[in-house]
Amino acid sequence: MRKFNTAIVGATGAVGQEFLKLIEERKFPFGELKMLASSRSAGKKINFMGKEYTVEETTEKSFEGVKFALFAGGAASKLFAPAAVASGAVVIDNSSNFRMEPDVPLVVPEVNPQAIARHKGIIANPNCSTIIMVMALKPLYNLSRIKRIVVSTYQAVSGAGREGMDELKAQLEAISQGKPVEAKILPVAKLEKHYQIASNLIPQIDVFKENLYTKEEMKMVDETKKIMEDDELRITATTIRVPVYRSHAESVNIEFEDEITVAAAREALEKFPGVIVRDNPAEMIYPQPLETSGKDDVEVGRIRKDFSIEHGLNLWVCGDQIRKGAALNALQIAEYMIANGMVHDED
Repeated sequence: MRKFNTAIVGATGAVGQEFLKLIEERKFPFGELKMLASSRSAGKKINFMGKEYTVEETTEKSFEGVKFALFAGGAASKLFAPAAVASGAVVIDNSSNFRMEPDVPLVVPEVNPQAIARHKGIIANPNCSTIIMVMALKPLYNLSRIKRIVVSTYQAVSGAGREGMDELKAQLEAISQGKPVEAKILPVAKLEKHYQIASNLIPQIDVFKENLYTKEEMKMVDETKKIMEDDELRITATTIRVPVYRSHAESVNIEFEDEITVAAAREALEKFPGVIVRDNPAEMIYPQPLETSGKDDVEVGRIRKDFSIEHGLNLWVCGDQIRKGAALNALQIAEYMIANGMVHDED
């Protein structure tokens, strides 16, 4: 089997570590593997599949001979993606730096794999909440065009990185010991004001824009339109940080052009790759973050009619945002390209 030299940019972070787990689990055909990160992480050792790797500082020269450059997120892709492309690599980027660029495909492989062929060296991974939602939307959109979506998210602290998870753990320990609780990360680390997340909900993810929506909320609006290739789609979002370590949940209300029965919706979702229907109210069965953490599939439940509008359905969706919402989706893009002969030596 042909192997592909691969670089992971941000190898020491939560998404970078998930890349490594998935590469091993899915037997991704890598040749040489480069572990790249910022200067402060350079020199660290990572043991992977029986071999010790030394983390290197990411530079413009890091991508010589690399075929896939998997960027875990942050500012690194803006700084180094052009150099990676110039070196002949395909960049699959988990940051928001290129998502809305007209000539950069924004891809969820189960939803819009056709967009991959339009890439010019960079392919963008959507926002984690967007990925989880469109996995549930696409099979239903195939039944009837969607007119409007109202989504409220309940997002785990791991969406704020390892620091968010560490802060929740520290706050829970402080509460259990009767000690003062410190908040330094949420809702946004770079802002001066922070709130406790333990025993709390924070209705702000990322900074506010002039329209009073957060950047996270507008990402869901704009990215969903691009992925579904429907600029007329009406979407409103409210994103909320919750004291859960891992796996996002979303309440999604959908208005269709045509009538879709609950039975038809359930059947379409059950047949869609990467989706599991977990929906049996009589037995109190529905998706939960605890059950989807560490899992690849997006789970959908609480499927029911919205009696307040003519053609409406309500869904409850859960998915692991570090796996399907980030590292897994990016790796699936690379796997799709390999399986479909889209990676060539002259790229």
